[in-house]
Amino acid sequence: MLTLYIANKNYSSWSLRPWVLMKVLGIPFKEKVSPLLEGSCWDEYRKFSPNGRVPCLHHGELFVWESLAIIEYLAERHDGVWPKDAGARTWARCATAEMHAGFSALRNECSMNCGMRVRLHSKSPALQHDLDRLDELWNEGLQRFGGPFLAGDTFCAVDAFFAPVAFRVQTFKLSLSDTATAFVQRLLRLKAMHDWYDAALKETWREPSHEQEMLDAGVVIKDLRGI
Repeated sequence: MLTLYIANKNYSSWSLRPWVLMKVLGIPFKEKVSPLLEGSCWDEYRKFSPNGRVPCLHHGELFVWESLAIIEYLAERHDGVWPKDAGARTWARCATAEMHAGFSALRNECSMNCGMRVRLHSKSPALQHDLDRLDELWNEGLQRFGGPFLAGDTFCAVDAFFAPVAFRVQTFKLSLSDTATAFVQRLLRLKAMHDWYDAALKETWREPSHEQEMLDAGVVIKDLRGI
């Protein structure tokens, strides 16, 4: 049995990626949540993850860390992680790698917090550049491979890697093209995304630095989380 170690669902965008992929594809696994701690999680997370971070997948004696490595490990054992068509698969891998390594302004200025709604103080040129590239990339995939998902008619790894962006768009009401906005709504309507979101709202953990990031980013309009 696979075991996936994740952090708080409200905050942990990296944890969401393999979690939502495995849920949508019906890959069975056990979930273990280890909440983010104030300061450093290194000592606690090193108990189950070689790099002291989440997500980390355990399969027997094997530990697979880093979300992209987890995806590739799953792809070796399960159908549907990547598209069957070579062109779509190549594009999906490139877009997934770009998300894994890039979009730093989007990550830094609009951190994931499922339960909050925030009006940004301002939008930096770097953030607008990331949003423009995101829009371009999503439109390319949807038009080239026919949708409704980024690399074709079924949800796969590339969609999972952009799933946290859907929550960021919702939290900060980020402006995208009609096509990209429709894709965000498509992701948010997935049962797995509903399940993640509902669990995130019920969490009572609060990590000060993540909470402060939201206050620094803008004006909090709503906090929908349980107390």
